[in-house]
Amino acid sequence: MRGRRIRPEPGVRGLSLDVEQMTLVREPAPRTIRKVVVVLPAYRAAKTLEATVRAIPRDPPVELLLVDDKSPDDTLQAAQRLGIRTIAHDRNTGYGGNQKTCYRAALEMGADVVVMLHPDYQYDPRVIPAMVEILRLNIADVVTGNRIRNRQDALRCGMPVWKYFANRFLTIFENVFMAQNLGDFHSGMRAYVREVLEAVPFEANSDDFVFDSQFLAQAAFLGFRISDVPVPCRYFHEASSINFKRSMRYGLLTVWTVLLFLLGKLGLYRHPMFRKRL
Repeated sequence: MRGRRIRPEPGVRGLSLDVEQMTLVREPAPRTIRKVVVVLPAYRAAKTLEATVRAIPRDPPVELLLVDDKSPDDTLQAAQRLGIRTIAHDRNTGYGGNQKTCYRAALEMGADVVVMLHPDYQYDPRVIPAMVEILRLNIADVVTGNRIRNRQDALRCGMPVWKYFANRFLTIFENVFMAQNLGDFHSGMRAYVREVLEAVPFEANSDDFVFDSQFLAQAAFLGFRISDVPVPCRYFHEASSINFKRSMRYGLLTVWTVLLFLLGKLGLYRHPMFRKRL
């Protein structure tokens, strides 16, 4: 018995399709998301924190958590005035060290989804609902904000030319050798489902800026699905940015991270950062 066939509309040229011969992809069921926690790893964010917080959509409802990394300005006081839940480090632990505290605390709060957002007002928080929805629909496990929609937009928003080309080189390098297809591997806006944070051994990562590259490499190594959404960005004096020297160090450590990823995939050497948390 032949299967039912789908025929094109009158006047439309095309082949009819045999439904029984079509391979249907069964998508995973949507997730139940009860709590979304937006973590703000903060350092010297007093001037930009309020604008960032006020731009965060409240649909879906979110809880905010700011971790102050011993800022020399009034970041902590500004957060408290805004009624944000805060954790204050008694010493500066670095960008990666700050995120480790953010994620540990968010898991303890019972977060189903954790969104990491720089509180420097560089990334547009309006895309948070879109990121959460992609995770809810179970389309991806990690979603990043892609600043590089095209070269013109990236440069118009104030991204330095040298930083744009460095980003393009590293992102292409990482996509090729980690079998991904992200537009911006170095975004400071990300969203994770709880399962990712419970599996990725982020405590083994650097306390410096390369933490971000290491985390995405770990997620890819462990087989989590990574996607992205376009996010408008702004570059201005108060927005956080690392200088050329630290950017060079970051780039070299990112390349090293990818090489360790490849060694692990080839079965030659598995660095502790790629061993799933127990």
